[in-house]
Parts: sequence; C-alpha cells; structure tokens
Amino acid sequence: MTPVIRIVAAVVLDDRNHVLVVRKRDTTAFMQPGGKFEAGESPLEALHREVREELGAAITSAHPLGHHDAAAANEPGHRVAADLFAVELDGPPRLGAEIVEMAWVDPHDPGDIELAPLTVGVVLEYARVS
Repeated sequence: MTPVIRIVAAVVLDDRNHVLVVRKRDTTAFMQPGGKFEAGESPLEALHREVREELGAAITSAHPLGHHDAAAANEPGHRVAADLFAVELDGPPRLGAEIVEMAWVDPHDPGDIELAPLTVGVVLEYARVS
C-alpha cells in the first residue's frame, strides 16, 4: 500500500491570474504553500498556520477547492491527500520558515520550472478557468 501524506495547501493568484509556487529547503519541485497537519488541527487551522509560517502573511479569505490526491513531489513512493483552498492574503508574500524560493507561474505557459504533480494536475487547471 502506498503511504499517504495528508496536507493542506493554499492557491494564491495575483492580479494576472498567475499562481504562487514555493520551493522548500532541500527540495527541487515548486508547489503551493502549505504542509502537514499538526495534532488536532482542522484544515483551516492548518492552512492559516502554514501560510503565516511560510509566507509571513495572514489569510483574509479562504474558499475550499476540494480534496485532491496526487503523487508526492519530494517523497518518492508516497502520495499526498490535499485539502486545497483559494486564498487571499493581507499583504505580499515573503520567504519564511523553510521556503527558499518563490515564483509566480502563468497557468497557460508555466515554462520549464519543476512543478509538483498536484500543481500541474489540479492547481494550474483551476487558475486557467478562474
């Protein structure tokens, strides 16, 4: 049985409808800000905590985009079970916690940046139709 990592992730779009992606320390793939749950956290509690830690910003609105499964980007042989939320931030994102790089990706032409399977399979499609 394939191990599953339960996560929460934030889909942040700018005024051009580009998608914010981040790269965590010691990884190669860019993905949505977010991460694993702490004991007893609800998806929204985990989302607020992760965004504060990783982007140094607070969430002003969060709309659920559903539960999605994909291959894990940085844990070979694992899958992620992600609760996705479209979020708006109270200010510009900045590098925090384990985030070493961030980028805004055009969902119609993401270029050659290495993106996590969840980003490619779900998030870019959401941004294309938003």
